[in-house]
Amino acid sequence: MPKKVPFVFSHWFHLTENLQESSQQFYGLVEGAVKQRNLPEVRLSRIDYREGGIFSAKREYLRVERKEHVFDICAAPFGNGFFISWWLGETTTALWDILLMVPFIGTWLMNVVRPTTYYRLDTALMFQESVHSAILEVLDKITNEKGLRALSELERKPILKELFKK
Repeated sequence: MPKKVPFVFSHWFHLTENLQESSQQFYGLVEGAVKQRNLPEVRLSRIDYREGGIFSAKREYLRVERKEHVFDICAAPFGNGFFISWWLGETTTALWDILLMVPFIGTWLMNVVRPTTYYRLDTALMFQESVHSAILEVLDKITNEKGLRALSELERKPILKELFKK
């Protein structure tokens, strides 16, 4: 099982009606679009998350990682449409996971050792924009080829949570 991403700070999703697509094919196209961007220190992999409890089925996601930032991308047929979502978060080490369980001290220590800086925020936003653009590029190509409606500007925008709020 993949390591849980404890700090999720942005998310995006869209259901494209009347689009039937293969998740595997979509992931392959997104991998290609990400690689074309020559992003430094980026790793691509496929991971399985359980749909629910320990005995539930698994769903495959495309994971794009850069340092502590992790993009988990879901693509799946749903009814007569095709659903795409992504979650952008930040991972921690096992030591940080333990320290963060200590009330007040863990969060305080994290803020002292890994403070929120413009650099960290800008790096996360650069990574988010690059991968999000790759996903939209692939979705735009597919919908255009199939004669489906393009996404509006509002549909293209990610949902930002309080960045790096711990």
